[in-house]
This record gives sequence, structure tokens and C-alpha cells, in this order.
Amino acid sequence: MITFDRSEALRYLGYRGTEPDAAVEESLVRCAEGLQDVIQPQSVFRRFPLRHPAENMLDVAGVAIHSNHLARNLKDCTDVYLMAATLGIGADRLIARASAVRMSDAVIYQAVAAAMIEAYCEEVNDMLRREAGNYGLYCRPRFSPGYGDFDIGHQRDLSRLLDTPRKIGLTVTESCLLAPIKSVTAVIGLSATPQPCHRKGCEECGKTDCAFRR
Repeated sequence: MITFDRSEALRYLGYRGTEPDAAVEESLVRCAEGLQDVIQPQSVFRRFPLRHPAENMLDVAGVAIHSNHLARNLKDCTDVYLMAATLGIGADRLIARASAVRMSDAVIYQAVAAAMIEAYCEEVNDMLRREAGNYGLYCRPRFSPGYGDFDIGHQRDLSRLLDTPRKIGLTVTESCLLAPIKSVTAVIGLSATPQPCHRKGCEECGKTDCAFRR
């Protein structure tokens, strides 16, 4: 069972500074219970050395990445964790069924599932932070392909390096989207220097017009 942030789900539904009415609240509770019955959270991670061959260029396991934003996030890092997490195919199926029958439920399922995968990623992040601490290292904010100028095409590289199809059933579509949909891949820098934000990555994302930015 995933303990998710209710306010996060409401934020995805467009509630900012207001509370839902009784009907929406009832639907939120019901949809959350439905998702808890079908999700199968799984994750995989692996640590790799990080090279900085040139300005705004990074090398992880032979994968060359050109990204100003990711390079800034990983400044002074010597290693990275690559991680992937998913709620499993059950959430996708539940959302698809609701889309064909009751679209209002589908919208709520989408929002709650988004809050759930975020909460699950934070659980994985916290575990990685503790592991890094055993080596005297600190985690940088999680940074996913598609954030800022970190090309979404690198979803394929992270999936390949982590062997996600075999290990957690996570694949990448031709358009570089993740399947199951409620999934995340990310890079987490490791540095000897503490960094206040070690989990959520909005503060490092350059997309300031994002509707979901904190």
C-alpha cells in the first residue's frame, strides 16, 4: 500500500487553495481505494561512475548526454544512481476502463496515480539517500528525461542500462513514453557536498510555465 499525499492529487486535479466538494472527495477516496487494489509498485536502481568530458556534457556508462540543466544539477558529482519505478500495468488498465465508462473517474484515477508514483519515488529516493550516506555521499534532486533540456530520448538509455523490461516490466515506446504510464526513470547525482533538496526535482527544472510546478 502506498501512502500518498492527498494535496498532491488535488493539485493534479487543479485545486489550488480550495477544497473539493463532498462528491469529489467521495470519488477521490473511492478511486484511491480502487488503485490500491491493483497497483504493484516495483523499482530498480544501479550506481554508475559519472564523467564530465566537457562543459554541459556528461558521460554515464558510455552514454553521452548534452544538457545544461542536468550538468548544473550534477555539478561536483562523481557518481549517479539511475533509477526506474512503476505502479505496474494494473493502474493503466483501471484508467483505461474508466475512460470508456466514466471519464470523471478516469481523471481522478490519473491524478491519484500520479501522486502515488511520486510518493513511491520518494520512498525509493529515501532508501538511496540512506545507502549513499553509508559512503559519505549525498543525493542530488531526482532529474528525469524530459525535464528542462534533458532529452526525453534518454528514457531508452536508462531503460537499457537498468534492464527495466526484464526486471520490472517497464518499456519505452517509439515516442519515448514509458509503459506502464505511471512510471518514472531518473538520474540522481552523488556528491560529497550536501544539497538541501534531495528528492523532488522541480527546483532544478527550467520549465517555469509548467502547470504542475511547485
